[in-house]
Amino acid sequence: MTSLDKSSGLQSGDWVNVHLPESTRTVASLPTAPSGSRALRNFLTNPAAIIGVAYLGFIAVLAVVAPLLFPRDPFAIVGQPLLWPGQLSNFPLGTDGYGRDLLTGLVHGTRVSLLVGLAATALSVSLGLVVGALAGYFGGVTDAILSRITEIFQTLPSFVLLIVLVAITSTSVTMIIIAVGLISWPNIARLVRAEFRSQRQAEFVTAARSLGYGHVRIIFSDILPNALPPIVVTASAMIASAILMESALSFMGFGDPNAVSWGTMIGAGREYLRTSWYLTAIPGFAIVLTVLAMNLVGDAINDALNPRLLEAR
Repeated sequence: MTSLDKSSGLQSGDWVNVHLPESTRTVASLPTAPSGSRALRNFLTNPAAIIGVAYLGFIAVLAVVAPLLFPRDPFAIVGQPLLWPGQLSNFPLGTDGYGRDLLTGLVHGTRVSLLVGLAATALSVSLGLVVGALAGYFGGVTDAILSRITEIFQTLPSFVLLIVLVAITSTSVTMIIIAVGLISWPNIARLVRAEFRSQRQAEFVTAARSLGYGHVRIIFSDILPNALPPIVVTASAMIASAILMESALSFMGFGDPNAVSWGTMIGAGREYLRTSWYLTAIPGFAIVLTVLAMNLVGDAINDALNPRLLEAR
């Protein structure tokens, strides 16, 4: 004869695992994403987020007003070569091997480095969204074909592929942005595919289909907004990665020779590493601070949007 479990109201004799906590967990008890206002409040009360946003805001303003603060050409030879920082008041950060002002180059380089980071991330996120959404939503043959293409890109050494793309085309900033975007989209595609596969059978999607909504509307208006939090967190880390890739390319001599970036400054100073290490240390320190700020903001976004982390607090 079966006995009645008073806490759950079920007969444990018929269902042997009904006493397990997970078996009695209802859909309503599953963690859900916080609302927009709550996520914003969580983000703004995170000290790491405030530090990261303040630094990124500072260099963004610096990039915008760089031509006003330092109107002269960053490639102009303005002083004696290899002046150390603080040696002359006219050049607070010194000069490079050609006599160019390091501070002017650092401020103007902010524009190119941020442009590469933001534009390459926008391109890779756009590609990854389209591929991942189509694969995850339609499944079947579409999923199989797009997943194989994604895996092919993932199995190739990304940085080697980046060098090949830039070497056989052009070392312009535009081509560097396109090349970084082309090698970075697979990670976003796999993330978006997983999110769409988990939500394509959800009740709200079934309801949208029953109302006669088209695939495009369901993908972009119903499923995509629910899949955005992990994509935003990943995109913040990809901006830092794109800046590092451009710097690595420039250090190896594949940077744009007509544009000043932090990477080209490091590349120009590699011949003087033993005697004038500040030529690589100063732009390198700027890159470290920017990547650190990006990571702080990305972690803070994850803390604000991840319902499981909020539940654990």
